[in-house]
Order: sequence, then C-alpha cells, then structure tokens
Amino acid sequence: MSSPDPAPRDAQPAAEPAGRPTMRDVAERVGMSRQLVSIVLRGAPGASEASRDRILTAARELGYHPDDSARMLRRRRSGQLGVLFTMRQPFEVDLVDALYRHAGELGYTLALGTMGEHRDLEPALAGLMRQRIEALIALDAGAGGEEFVGLPAGIPTLLLGGPTSHEVHDRVGVENERGISLAIAHLADLGHERIAFVGSDVGANARPRLDGYRAEMRARGLREQIIASDYSELGGHRAATTLLESGLGSGAAELPTALVCMNDHCAIGAMHTLVRAGVRVPEDISIVGFDDSTAAGLPYVELTTVRPDPESMAQLAVETVHARLAEPHAAAAIRRVTPTLTVRASTAPPRP
Repeated sequence: MSSPDPAPRDAQPAAEPAGRPTMRDVAERVGMSRQLVSIVLRGAPGASEASRDRILTAARELGYHPDDSARMLRRRRSGQLGVLFTMRQPFEVDLVDALYRHAGELGYTLALGTMGEHRDLEPALAGLMRQRIEALIALDAGAGGEEFVGLPAGIPTLLLGGPTSHEVHDRVGVENERGISLAIAHLADLGHERIAFVGSDVGANARPRLDGYRAEMRARGLREQIIASDYSELGGHRAATTLLESGLGSGAAELPTALVCMNDHCAIGAMHTLVRAGVRVPEDISIVGFDDSTAAGLPYVELTTVRPDPESMAQLAVETVHARLAEPHAAAAIRRVTPTLTVRASTAPPRP
C-alpha cells in the first residue's frame, strides 16, 4: 500500500527555467519532491490522481521531455537499434520510415548512421557505436559496394535488402528473381518479345536481378539484350542515350519494345531521356522499374514497378533483431520477402 502524497510545500512560484527544463524545474513548479515527480514522469504507481494531473500539467507547460541519453546510462540496455544506410536510393528512405514504425511497436528507438559522397562507412559506423546501440541493421555498404568488411563483432548485425558479408549474420532480403519474373511475365502477356534489361551485375541485388532476367528470357525462348547501367538516374539516362543512338523510334526491327530496369532510379532516368527525345512511353516503348519507391507513383511518372514490400521487410528485420537479442547464440536467420508487381501507366502492348 503506497503512502499518501506529501502536502505541497509553501513556495513562491518558480521562475521559468533558463535552459532545457529538468525534473527539478517541474518539482519546483508544483512544490513537490523530486521523488514524487520522478514516479509520475516514469509512469510508476504511488501517486494520487490529483498529484499526477498537476505534475503532468506542469511538465507540459514547461516543455519538459525525458532525457533519453541519461536514462540509457542508468540502464544496462539502451533500447536503441542502429540503422546504417545511404540517402541516394528512395527505397532506402521508405524502408527506414517503415523501420521506425515497427521498432516502436517492440519498444525500440532508432539511431541513424547515414553514408554519402563525403561520409563513408567508418565514420557512420563509429557514430552509431557511440550511441550504445544494441544491434545494427545495415542497408547499404556504401562507396558503391555491396559487401561489408569490418562490421563490429560486439553487437548483433542484420543485413537488410541487398548487402552481403563473408561473416555470418542474420539477413532479410527480397526474392529478386521472382520480381524480375513478374516484370517479364507482365510484358510478355501484353505481347512484348523484345525485352531488354537495363542494369549490370555490380551492386546490391544486381547479380540476382540480372540472373533472374536471363533465366526468365531463356525459359520463354526470347533473346536477351542487356544495356549497361548502374543504379542511378544518370545510368538510366546513358542507357536511353545508347538506345537513341541505335535508332530507337525509327522502326528498327531488333530494337527492344520494352525495358526492365534494375531499379526505379534507373528506370526514371531512362524514361525522362526518351520522352525528351520524342519517344512515347508506353506507346513506343514500355518501361518497368524495381522497388516501387515513392518517386515511382508520382503522377508525372506513373512507373510500373516491382514492389518488394518495405513494410514486410522492416517488420521481419525488427522481429529478427528482437529474437537475436533474446537468443544471442541461435543459428543465423535468412528470411526473404516475396515481391508483387504494381502496374501503372508506363507499360502497354507494343505498337504494330
């Protein structure tokens, strides 16, 4: 049975705190002990409803927010998951957004480590480790590579999406071959036979997507055509320029009537270049991407694309990390998400 709340002390109204409000400021505002204020702000039992209402009202008025870093220092577990990613691919941003939701459902917060043109893996990883993360979710190896080298050995790591490592880690990925098969089946059902692949075998997920294209084309008895590109819009632009220089739009018999691109960025770069040159999409050529990123659904893009389902990927990733923290010595888990096809306005039957 809890003891009754102490009566408020007679005190003059406290002045507004000069800096970030603290628990002491809240206690002085209501004239109660810091111990009682701490009980209320932690959501613990032991305070009357009247005291709880006064303390929470004062905290809101002062703009008080708990200091998560201080609380973490008092606990053996931080509750933080580190996420290592780049901001070059729209799909990665969508995936991180989904990770926030699913991590919160299991009581975790995220610490983000971003890599870019002027920030590579080492400083991004060092920044995460300084935040006492319990586990690491790695989306991208950075520097245009797909293989991680030198990941920290002291915490569990999950590889999410396409990166690889010679070390044993939990993994959550996409059935890339299945996604490419869906794209080609869609185009073949529309009547396309000359279907080219725009991409390469370099980068995360690149090899299985290219292999999936080759296997599906052989299975259908169709001739392969591969146009070099990387994951960027500039790569898609260069691939489209190659097609234009080959006579696309002039009715040449061996030119493709459809493109399957290694990702949405590449597909959008190719689409914009072709349209600016007077080639109609989808009347003259159909285009399919991969990722179903936010950009693919824009009204002036309307790209048909393979959807890996970032919500399912994020949920599996957080659940796998949660299980790993509970059972550190369990066998490594490898889980894959089956993609679907989102059909929009960039595909149509080939012109006669």
